[in-house]
Amino acid sequence: MAKGKYEKWLKKENLLLLEGWARDGLTDEQIAKNMGITAKTLWEWKKRYGNICNALKKGKEVVDYQVENALLSSALDGNTTAQIFWLKNRRPDKWRDKQKDEADTTALEKLDNILDEIREDAKRSVKDNAVHE
Repeated sequence: MAKGKYEKWLKKENLLLLEGWARDGLTDEQIAKNMGITAKTLWEWKKRYGNICNALKKGKEVVDYQVENALLSSALDGNTTAQIFWLKNRRPDKWRDKQKDEADTTALEKLDNILDEIREDAKRSVKDNAVHE
């Protein structure tokens, strides 16, 4: 890390620039590139300097809320993909994919049916043997 390079990014105007980049949807990697540092350095600065971290969070929150609102609007307007996405993420207890659970249940049901058939065959065989004796 270049000594003191972070200091310029703690100035109000540069914190606003970071916030704006985040609000514009840039990734941390893109923001780091704009700053002239590596993504790893940005990650370290976010941990070390709360002002940098807060500026990025503040910018990302704005766009995240906009996307959330757009997703909700789209879902309410009948976009079934948006509805599914919303429900799976907001109510995973009720709407998560249950394919694995259903596949396991189906396999167990098939096994139970096979075992029932074997039992029935065994009972018939015992009855047939008892009748012929």
